[in-house]
Amino acid sequence: MKHLLLTATFALCTTALQASEDIADQYPGSILYSKPVEVIPHVFSAIGATAPPTYDNSGHNNNLSFIITGEGVVVVNSGGAYSIAKALHDEIKTQTRQPVKLVINENGQGHAMLGNAYWAEQGVKIIAHSDAASEFEDYGQQALDAMKRINKEKAENTSLVGPTEVFDQAYNITMGAFEIEARYLGPAHSPGDIVVWLPKQSLVISGDVAFHERMLPIFDHTMTADWLETWDNEFEKLNATYVIPGHGHPTNMAQVRRYTKDYLKYLRGKIGTHLENGGSLKDAYYIDQSPYKHLDTFEELATKNAGRVYEQMEFE
Repeated sequence: MKHLLLTATFALCTTALQASEDIADQYPGSILYSKPVEVIPHVFSAIGATAPPTYDNSGHNNNLSFIITGEGVVVVNSGGAYSIAKALHDEIKTQTRQPVKLVINENGQGHAMLGNAYWAEQGVKIIAHSDAASEFEDYGQQALDAMKRINKEKAENTSLVGPTEVFDQAYNITMGAFEIEARYLGPAHSPGDIVVWLPKQSLVISGDVAFHERMLPIFDHTMTADWLETWDNEFEKLNATYVIPGHGHPTNMAQVRRYTKDYLKYLRGKIGTHLENGGSLKDAYYIDQSPYKHLDTFEELATKNAGRVYEQMEFE
């Protein structure tokens, strides 16, 4: 059975619906970019676009997952707007009559938290890491303003609502047939990044700790050395069979390792050599990243990533 499920999961990555910045919308009947798929029994994910947010994809460019536990539904990521959260709830209702009892924000970015207003209106508990809550408090208005510029009328009813409860290390619950562990593993892509680990199912909803179909973005506050340490010391040790990343189709550890850990090591290696040779920041933007040019958002992110890693490593 596990082999069959794994085969089905991998098949998601080889269909005509593969990640592509050229596909504006895979689910025209909904504001969601794609219809939720059942990754393993009772665990679903609406796979977002791997392109930057646009009006056509409604800013649904991350994965919105939910777990039907038997005693209620747990949602991972509230969505990037009130309308996206509502559309996800509409899809949940087609699968079960169980109420949504918990929403988990994977980090403090807009696409993880801007849908909180809808879920709060439904009386659902919303949890996040304390650092993610602080990040949203500081930068949520910027995220909301940007989303409104892109989504126009689709932004209606979206307002800033933070999590109703925060944690620092772990938030573990048992609901129905599922043990669900929201865990902070350490610094990664952005402040308060967490994973949702289902130990019985050997499935991790990794959020932005792991990427594979689109190039990972390195922000000013993304410490790549710390991200690699978190990967080796914590994330790798999960030894998950199934990975639902923050962006892109469900996959396995080998794929996210290749395009997250290995990419970070590759880029840091290239920049390290460049620094040893006395290279400048100006020239660092043009280091060879061609092994990763097939990834979505390569054109938008590769040079920025190189510059930010240079600025970090210059002082390491």
